[in-house]
Amino acid sequence: MRIEKDTLGKVKLPDNAYYGAQTQRAVGNFPISGLKLPRRFIRAQGIVKLAAARANGSLGQISKKLVKAIEKAALEVIKGTYDDHFVVDVYQAGAGTSQVNMAQSTNDTIPTSIYISSYEAVRDDLVPALIQLQRALHKKAGDFDDIVKSGRTHMQDAVPIRLGQEFGGYAEAVKRDIERVRKASDSLLSLPIGGNALGTGINAAPGFRISIVKEIRRITGIKFRSCESLFEGIQNVNPALEVSASIRGVAVTLTKIANDIRLLSSGPRTGFAEIQLPAVQPGSSIMPGKVNPVMAEMLNMVCYQVMGNDTAIAYATQASQLELNVMMPVIAHNLLFSIEILSNGIAAFTDKCLKGIKADRIRCNEYADATLAMATALNPVIGYSSAAEISKESYRSGKSVKQVSIEKGLLTEKEADKVLDPRKLTGK
Repeated sequence: MRIEKDTLGKVKLPDNAYYGAQTQRAVGNFPISGLKLPRRFIRAQGIVKLAAARANGSLGQISKKLVKAIEKAALEVIKGTYDDHFVVDVYQAGAGTSQVNMAQSTNDTIPTSIYISSYEAVRDDLVPALIQLQRALHKKAGDFDDIVKSGRTHMQDAVPIRLGQEFGGYAEAVKRDIERVRKASDSLLSLPIGGNALGTGINAAPGFRISIVKEIRRITGIKFRSCESLFEGIQNVNPALEVSASIRGVAVTLTKIANDIRLLSSGPRTGFAEIQLPAVQPGSSIMPGKVNPVMAEMLNMVCYQVMGNDTAIAYATQASQLELNVMMPVIAHNLLFSIEILSNGIAAFTDKCLKGIKADRIRCNEYADATLAMATALNPVIGYSSAAEISKESYRSGKSVKQVSIEKGLLTEKEADKVLDPRKLTGK
């Protein structure tokens, strides 16, 4: 152990620790969850420190020797060399982890690190996973385009639809979500760095704000810019809220898709059984041969966690008081956690479930012929009331709408084949 001092006095900490007295106090004060801020956030902190050292060096605020020393340490942080030394719990003092500072405060470096890490995570992980999902859904839409089945509304029989059209709807929904996530992530490009404690830029050299943003752009290759108002940028963490909301939207869409996949594959003897999912593991320790839709179930659980994270982020964001939001560590954790698990969950679902889905053409066609809503096609021919009676009779007798229409003499067999052709009723 070694002894260090801070403004409160002496502190004992491990001899090999690269952190100091304040971090050690935080370790003792916040033994809450064992959760630490993620790798991407630590990397972003290294980027901020590297950019700050270079900016201060270019402005003549520190010597070239000191710039090189900080650069070396920051680059090692960026690489992950010292991840084990970022030890403060997620649930901590709102300011975040202390580091070497000049013309900076945790008040502007922490939100900046949140934005850098989240933007990179969305760009490099989430959007690519969503694109692969959308492409796989689009391919299935093409593969299944000739398969006619019964549509369902209110969980009841509806008019015919093609299985490919159903999957095409899923693909389009994911495409729209990609657009919304990309648009929301653009808000992360405005950085409050240079505002220091409150937005005034106190203790910063003239030109520091412009210089550090340029350095961050140079290091990351991303077109970050300075906030229009540093005061607003430090008071609020709304870009994180905006991105989280867009990700929650993705989770809502994916929950619907995963639920549908589970319904459409239910059975195999007593459910819909319109599609078959790849068997990736045994489904029961008591019922031999049972196979469950485990990848869809996994995706559901991921989506529910993302929705919960978004709620935590919303509450933490609105908790800003006066000149600073002090809830930033939990915002950083939850936002990056959502991006990570959603990206990984989507990739696993796409590869281990979606790509291997097969359709039961016979079952789908049987449902298309059997749906009572086929009577809808009779509306222009015999009127709504008469068509409703045909539907009721079909249900009572167990006969198809087509068969009842012919038996009652309302349509000839040739007319019935034309009017009640399930494929034609699905449009182009």
